[in-house]
Parts: sequence; structure tokens; C-alpha cells
Amino acid sequence: MLEALQFEFMRNAVMAAIMASAICGVIGTLVVVNRIVFLAGGIAHAAYGGIGLAFFLGLPYYVGIFGFSVIAAMIMAAITLKEKNRADTFIGVVWAVGMALGVILLDIKEGYNVDLMSYLFGSILTVPSSELYIMAGLSLFIVIIVGFYYHDFLAMSYDQEFAQLRGVSVKPLYFLLIGMIALSVVMVIKVVGLILIIALLTIPPFIAERYTNSLLQMMLFSGFLSIIFSLVGLWFSYKFNLTSGATIIMVAAFAFFLSLLIDRIRRHAVK
Repeated sequence: MLEALQFEFMRNAVMAAIMASAICGVIGTLVVVNRIVFLAGGIAHAAYGGIGLAFFLGLPYYVGIFGFSVIAAMIMAAITLKEKNRADTFIGVVWAVGMALGVILLDIKEGYNVDLMSYLFGSILTVPSSELYIMAGLSLFIVIIVGFYYHDFLAMSYDQEFAQLRGVSVKPLYFLLIGMIALSVVMVIKVVGLILIIALLTIPPFIAERYTNSLLQMMLFSGFLSIIFSLVGLWFSYKFNLTSGATIIMVAAFAFFLSLLIDRIRRHAVK
């Protein structure tokens, strides 16, 4: 891996993996503890409509993805607050409409030439230096927002009624969280792609939750695990000429099942 760092594309890939993984640790933790994994998945898949819209209008892909995913995210957030009993159905509809719209817009766009697989499954080795600055800016923004509202997020994540009694504006905070998930989708798309984003957002926090005692510890440990999974997966993809996004997720999945096995062994040992 060290010899590969002589190439600029590999250095860019490592930097992109670290930044995206760190944000996945922070936002993924909030996704897991607030039990909105399906909603996060809906946002990620609906963002495909943003890809189609961007190429149809001739815009940079991240502009289309960000705009479309934020709109879809706000719709999903409003639905989950008003129609909690049927939230999964509405999320599934928005999810499907977003992907279908993306496909149709690309179909009717004459002469488009884009590697759709790179957006669906990631293409971390093609991240240019210019996009690293965008990722850095988004990362800084998310960290500042989460840090500023940390105690409010903490209260909302574990007891919304208690949070409201403390004077926390739960609904605006919830919409803010959903918006940051949309931002995270923009960041992670080049690392693992739209299809696999949900795994990187949920697997590290799930593992971290078992070995930490606070939300902050969970965020930090989850971010650390995400970085390890991403770098190990990147090394395997480079060594064996594999698709980087899928390889990163397979490394994370291996750790996921290993953690379940270790927990089961520990429980039997206690008995």
C-alpha cells in the first residue's frame, strides 16, 4: 500500500476515505441511535434522481445530488413525523420515485456518457483533488453543527419527550439531522456508491455501540472503525484489482459478523 501512495490518485483516495469515514462515524451514530436506518437508505437511493437531474441539466453531479437528496430528505422527514405508522411505505415510494426519475432523465438525455456504476457502487480511485476540498468543507460543517448541538442531539436520540421538556426544539433538530444525512450522501457517493452507503453508515456504529458507554465515544469509535474498514478495503482492492466500494463494505461486513460471533462467545462464557 505504501508504494501505491506515490500516485496522486491513491493519495486522493486515502484522503477521501478518511474524511468520508469520519463523517459516517458521526452521522451514522445518530442514524443508528435514532432508529432511522431505513430513512437514511431511502435518502441515499432517492439521490439517484439527483444524478439524472444533474446530467439532464448539465450541472456538476454533486450539485444535483445535494439538491435532490435534500428535497427528498425533507419530504421523508415531514412524512415520518406526521404519518409514523405508515412512514416506511411513504419512504419506499419516495425512494422508488427518485431512482425511477434518475433512470428516465438519463434515458431521455441524448448523447450522455457517464459511468453509472461509479455512482452506484463507488469509484474512490477517481476522486480529483478539487473534490477533496468540497469534502473537507462539508466535513467541517457537519462536525461544527453536531458539536454545537451535541447535547440536544443526545437528548433527542434517547428520549424525545425529555428533550422537549428541556426546551429542545425537537422537530427543527430532526429536520437538521435529516439534512446532514443528505450531505453525508454527497460525501460518500464516490467512496462506496449510492447502493452501499447505508452499510458504511450503519455497520461501524452498530459495532461501536456494543463497546462504548456514551454517544461521543460511539461517534469516535465508529469513525475510527470506518476509517480502518475503508483503508483495509482500499488496500485489498488495490492488491487484488477489486471494486473499491464493494471491497470496503465486505471488510465492514466481515467485522460485523465477527463482532456478533465474539458477543455470542462472551455470553456463553458468562453462563
